[in-house]
Amino acid sequence: MSPHAPAPYGGGYPDTSGGHDPYAGQGTYAGPAQGTYADPGTYGAPGHYADRGGYPGGQDTYAPEAVDPQPPTVEPTEDEPERREGGRFAAAAVFLVPTALALALILHGIGDRELWRDEHATWWAATLSFHDLSLLIRSIDVVFTPYYVLMHFWIAVAGDSPTAMRIPGAVAMAASAGLLALLGRRLFTTQAGLLAGLAFAVVPTTTRYGQEIRPYAFAVAAVLLSTLLLARALDKPSFKVWVAYTLSVPMIGWSHLASMAVLGAHLVMILIARRSGDKIVGWAFAAACTLGLCFVIPMAVSGSGQSGQIAWNNPTVTDLLDFPKNLFGTWAVAVPVMVLGALGLFFAGRRALPLAVWIVLPPVATYATAAQLHLFLPRYLLFTAPAWVLLAAVAVVRIAGPVTGAKAGTGAAVRRGLGWVLVAAAVAGLAFQALPGIRETRHNALGEPDFRGAAQIVEAGQKKGDGIVFSGVMSERRAMDYELRDDAGRPRDSLMYRTPQQLGSFGALECPDAARCLAGADRLWLVSTTLDGQPFSGMPRTTAKAIQKSFKVVRTRKLSYLQLVLLERTRAATDDPSADGDDAAKRKVHT
Repeated sequence: MSPHAPAPYGGGYPDTSGGHDPYAGQGTYAGPAQGTYADPGTYGAPGHYADRGGYPGGQDTYAPEAVDPQPPTVEPTEDEPERREGGRFAAAAVFLVPTALALALILHGIGDRELWRDEHATWWAATLSFHDLSLLIRSIDVVFTPYYVLMHFWIAVAGDSPTAMRIPGAVAMAASAGLLALLGRRLFTTQAGLLAGLAFAVVPTTTRYGQEIRPYAFAVAAVLLSTLLLARALDKPSFKVWVAYTLSVPMIGWSHLASMAVLGAHLVMILIARRSGDKIVGWAFAAACTLGLCFVIPMAVSGSGQSGQIAWNNPTVTDLLDFPKNLFGTWAVAVPVMVLGALGLFFAGRRALPLAVWIVLPPVATYATAAQLHLFLPRYLLFTAPAWVLLAAVAVVRIAGPVTGAKAGTGAAVRRGLGWVLVAAAVAGLAFQALPGIRETRHNALGEPDFRGAAQIVEAGQKKGDGIVFSGVMSERRAMDYELRDDAGRPRDSLMYRTPQQLGSFGALECPDAARCLAGADRLWLVSTTLDGQPFSGMPRTTAKAIQKSFKVVRTRKLSYLQLVLLERTRAATDDPSADGDDAAKRKVHT
């Protein structure tokens, strides 16, 4: 080739002989102006010949592929909920709004309803000294020990009025509505979570058991908190979150043993995570449950020997059929929630199975073992209601999708606005259905005697030296002890021979010789809750005869499920010399 021939590469620089250096442009295929091989479709792709440490003096000038400044939006699938926005402020709002609504409904008239038998039992156990409480739990209610200890400290600070004693349960149940909203937000969407929390706040049993001096509200809160912590651990695992979940496991068992059935749903969540490729989560869950159950199993073993106290609970098919109504407080709420909840299972994606286990396993397991464990009671299974409500919320939000979603053809702001309008409408509709049931929860428990009214009559008409006796099977002694607790001059319990503290029980032992024990009383107040209307039929026959022989009926007042009878000693009984010098009548007992 002639040194004066044109350079084939169209570039370079002249050498000393007047020609062109054909290799001067090594690595410079950067664009069409550099030569004929600069096909951007061939050499312009990122990574092709991108050796930045190439030949000396060379420089890789291949431009990266252009990036679209606004990538297309990918709609979340059912298994991948939309990204939670707003951070901690949004989470706080999602928690506080349902909590505030639930608390307002629960606190309204919280002290109006009379305590019933189980609440009287809580008051009695919680006001015992720790020594007497230790004697009590050896024979009964050991599974409620953590709750009784909590209430012992609370009553020491706040007092034992109905309102004061119901505040802890009210706070726990109100917090449950907020926790359910947070759980729905984490598992699904903010709208679904907030709808679930607000809907749960207006369910009648939320108000009913939020005003209950029993541990059921704490069981609901513990289950929701534990499930939320597990969902958080699976979503964004950390050592702190797993520790928190481990601590939540015994809280479930301490609130109520039946609530431990929710661990079945937790296990399903773990298995799904393992199938997704997370191999560590199984070991973390096993460790958490093992450590957590170490604090529950001893109590459960001790309580297994005390199941006789609930041996009366032998559910029938009718109880099973009435379970939805009793779980939600009214059929008007149970039917729409459970129908929508069943529909929500089809929209819950991979979260459907854990929620299905949550709502199905506890009632099925407790009903199947009712003859042995006697745990099939709606209030024991109240912790399943939030799962139903959450699934119903998922169904409502999903059904509203064509209206509020991309298919509606409107802007994002409008779609979100319509979504929140539908959430508000759903809550308002459920609240309208629930309103009669909420009103009913503020009435005295069905079939419970009017001990408060009886106590008011006794206080108004009592005289010094009066005695009081009881007839029936409705824990009359304990109820009247509570209602007359602040009356220093209240009638003496004439027939109590051994106190409940001495027996380590909720009940007292009555005097074997009624005539002697009644010798020091000129008047008796008889509190009777017998079902046949005969005030003496609920007593031992010898006791009834002794009273009828020495006393005559002066006045009878009939109250709701209760008769209050005032008796005075007859003249013949007053002149009976056998009544003089009776030491038993002068005994002092602790009430």
